[in-house]
Parts: sequence; structure tokens; C-alpha cells
Amino acid sequence: MSVLYATWVPKLWTETVAAHRAAVRETVLDTAAALAAERGPSSVTMTEIAQQTGITRATLYKYFPDVEAILAAWNQRNIARHLAQLTETAAQPGTPGQRLQAVLEAYAAQISHRRPYHGTELAALVHRGEHMAAAQQQLRDFLAGLLTEAAKAGDVRDDMDPGELAGYCLHALTAAGTLPSADAARRLVTLTMAGLRPAH
Repeated sequence: MSVLYATWVPKLWTETVAAHRAAVRETVLDTAAALAAERGPSSVTMTEIAQQTGITRATLYKYFPDVEAILAAWNQRNIARHLAQLTETAAQPGTPGQRLQAVLEAYAAQISHRRPYHGTELAALVHRGEHMAAAQQQLRDFLAGLLTEAAKAGDVRDDMDPGELAGYCLHALTAAGTLPSADAARRLVTLTMAGLRPAH
């Protein structure tokens, strides 16, 4: 019976169901993060997330086993989006140095955008675990590649390992999370770029 049913299910229906599930998942992630940011992850329950999302608790458990898993998925989704944005920025026209600066500005903007979560219990929860270490390494490698290109073009110094310079950039721009405005974040990028200039 199930084989016959699978044969006759229209493709449009299958795609609609998949789209619905994806939409529900996105809503669950956003709802859980908003609640966790407001009151702290430990005070958020699966029942509350289900109610706020408009689904049953049983349905929610089909998507995630617990609140921590939801918040981890929320963070992983954000990381993927941020990396995609940085990759897109790096593909824009310009010299290697200009593209590097554009990526650093985009990264500083991302950090600044996360300011409401900075230092919160939510930030502490989602910034631990293997997925964060892997994401940080991916970001470091990505920046190291841009720095290598910029060094070959003479736009940044070539007397230090690109991986070390990438670490310098990431640590320096972490401060964007405490800055009051986008202009301040851009000034931080300018200062960071000054430290990357070739020594004369």
C-alpha cells in the first residue's frame, strides 16, 4: 500500500510538505532563540516553544529532542549564513586587499549584529561544542586564503604566517560586539587593516 501511495503522490505535494517542514523548523529555531535571549535557555521549555510556534509538543519532538538541540541548530544555521555571506563578499570585484577589507567589514558587522546576545547565557551555550570549533577553523582557513592572496599582491605583510594573521583579525574584530555603532565597527576594521600593512 505504501509503495502504491508513494507512486501516486504528486511531486508538487512532496515539495509542499518539504517546504512546510522547513518553514516550521525555521520558526522553531527563531522562537527558541528569542525566548532564550529574553529569559535564558534554562527557563525555556519544549512545551512553551511548541505553543509559541503553533504546533503540538509531539510534533516538536519529531524535529528536536530538547531545547539545547534547537539552540545548537539555530547557531549552526546562523554560522552557515554568515560564512555564505562572507564568501559572497570575497567574490566581489576588487584587489585582494580591497576584497579582504570588505570581508573584514562584513565580519565586523556580523559580530556587531550579535551584540544583544554578547555575554548572555545563550551565547555561552551555543558557543561551545565541536561545531563551533569546526566553524572557527573554517573561518580562519577562509581568511588565511584571502590573506595569502593579498600578501602575494603586496597589499598585506608577507613576513608572518597567514594563519597567524587570520587569528589576529578574528581576535581584533571580536571587539565589534561591544561597540556602539556600525561606524565604530568600521573604524575597528581600519585599525585592524593598518596592522596588516606591509612593513616598510
